Amino acid sequence: MSEKSGRKVSDSMGEMQVPSDALWGAQTQRAVENFPISGLPMPRRFVAALGLVKWAAAGANAELGLLKTDRAVAIQKAALTVAAGQHDRQFPIDIFQTGSGTSSNMNANEVIATLASEILGKEVHPNDDVNMCQSSNDVIPTCVHLSATLAIHDELLPALVQLSDVLARKAEETKDVVKTGRTHLMDAMPVTLGQEIDAWRSQIDHASDRLTDTLKRLSALAQGGTAVGTGINAHPKFGKKVATLLAERTGVEFSQASSLFEGLACQDSAVEASGQLKVLAVSLSKIANDLRWMNSGPLAGIGEIELPALQPGSSIMPGKVNPVIPEAVAMVCAQVIGNDATITLAGQSGNFQLNVMLPVVAYNLLQSIEILTNACRCLADKAIVGFTVNEKNINRALDRNPILVTALNPVIGYEKGAAVAKAAYKKGLAVKDVAREMTDLSDKELDRLLDPAALTKGGIQH
Repeated sequence: MSEKSGRKVSDSMGEMQVPSDALWGAQTQRAVENFPISGLPMPRRFVAALGLVKWAAAGANAELGLLKTDRAVAIQKAALTVAAGQHDRQFPIDIFQTGSGTSSNMNANEVIATLASEILGKEVHPNDDVNMCQSSNDVIPTCVHLSATLAIHDELLPALVQLSDVLARKAEETKDVVKTGRTHLMDAMPVTLGQEIDAWRSQIDHASDRLTDTLKRLSALAQGGTAVGTGINAHPKFGKKVATLLAERTGVEFSQASSLFEGLACQDSAVEASGQLKVLAVSLSKIANDLRWMNSGPLAGIGEIELPALQPGSSIMPGKVNPVIPEAVAMVCAQVIGNDATITLAGQSGNFQLNVMLPVVAYNLLQSIEILTNACRCLADKAIVGFTVNEKNINRALDRNPILVTALNPVIGYEKGAAVAKAAYKKGLAVKDVAREMTDLSDKELDRLLDPAALTKGGIQH
């Protein structure tokens, strides 16, 4: 960088030159130069959390009489512009940086100090003012929890509600469509399509329940622990006031962690949240693959449903249409499961009083939440709502399903039933036709015992 294209700034290590349009200072510039690794900056939601924490910190310090009101107001105004995303380009530091996230914390301190100085008309110091009563060691864990909690609460949980509602409506629409059940991908006893879809809805509802329970721990913030958990250089009431201010601003019940030492030393709650996201990914993967199988064909596959045709499926085969939304969802699930492995390993990297993989925890956790949110909405809007049922194909397979003979077990016994099933499969005939020949049951009894709709209600057939 030439002298003409930048300006000189300094920190405790000496002078640095930063771009002329940069709001950051020397510590941020050092990090930019030290970590040219991935080109991936910290996520938008994490930067927003930094802004919110600095806003709340300034407010708490003013209430406690530690920061003059005009200085606090300037910091808060500047911090909210950061939270709103007005200065995202001023946060260029790579996610693969110092494990405490100190560089990102100082990035926020320097940018907000510059903005606040312009608002106030006199210098606001990034460390003494913006970072008052704080350490990177409690700010960054707080931002991990804050950003993930808000993303789950504001985005993912509503998306899960939407998907659940769509599945519930589709289950109701198809409650009378009787189809062949499948276990081991082989024909099994009948179920209704509504029952099958309602199982998906139950998976999604349980995912919501798990995540909601996890939020009780994820919403506990480490702020106030400062360097090692003792709260050195922070007012004893500072952390609780920060949590209260954040709760009032966001509408989410944030609290100070019951153990600030735990809040700094480990990322167990983030690991827990990631684990629940992994469970959701497993559920969505199951649903996506069921949809792909049910949609397979149109001639040589199962062909029970037809997903909405969204785009051409081949650059060489005209007329081919693929199940693109379930495929995209399945890839999201694979990514989330991989992210969970990264977060798990990162969670193990807490040595004594600090975890030292905080930025990578934040990045992967927020990515998982974001892509799961979008995947749920796409699945609901572009696959579930619009698929149609091919009852002709469903009924053709159902009528010839040899496993229907299971319903005759209480009457003719397992061995006789097996013989009927094998004969029906070998001859390509309906079970009812073969059972008429091989048993003493009347047509009326066979119609009653082998009624597929009745079989979906369970119980013993007599």
